[in-house]
Amino acid sequence: MIIIVGLGNIGKAYENTYHNIGFMVVDNLAKELATSFSVEKDKALIAKGFYKGQTVLLAKPTTYMNNSGEAVALLKKKYKDARIIVVVDDIDLPAGKIRYREKGSSGTHNGLRSIVSYIGEDFERIRVGIGRDSSKDLADFVLSKISNKDLFEKAIKEATELLLEKIC
Repeated sequence: MIIIVGLGNIGKAYENTYHNIGFMVVDNLAKELATSFSVEKDKALIAKGFYKGQTVLLAKPTTYMNNSGEAVALLKKKYKDARIIVVVDDIDLPAGKIRYREKGSSGTHNGLRSIVSYIGEDFERIRVGIGRDSSKDLADFVLSKISNKDLFEKAIKEATELLLEKIC
């Protein structure tokens, strides 16, 4: 089994914001796997699908970004041998750039920092670059609506394709 966790914030106010890129990627992956987020358990919205013989559990933590580790820890405890991939926005990457790492530090990301504090650094991650807007406060920027929709639709598609490659 593989667990793919998209990080973001629950609620209408956060839809289509930079900080919800992780949610957008797993939503897109759910469409590709012909499944939907219909269950809430373990502090996450859950969708279950299958791809090339592999069971895939998609999760969107309902704990808000900075406490994402709570949900990931519950999933890891429940599915002990599952491989975990976390999808997250990254201000330190240029907008639209995708980066994959097998493990590593949390960098400047509070959602990753929360996960690392609960389960350590041994999980895969896909970072979707959102760049920075130096004219705005960091919190204001990541919670602002995405301005270049075409660029980010392409990035979400690329991140989804990368996830499908990594599932096998």
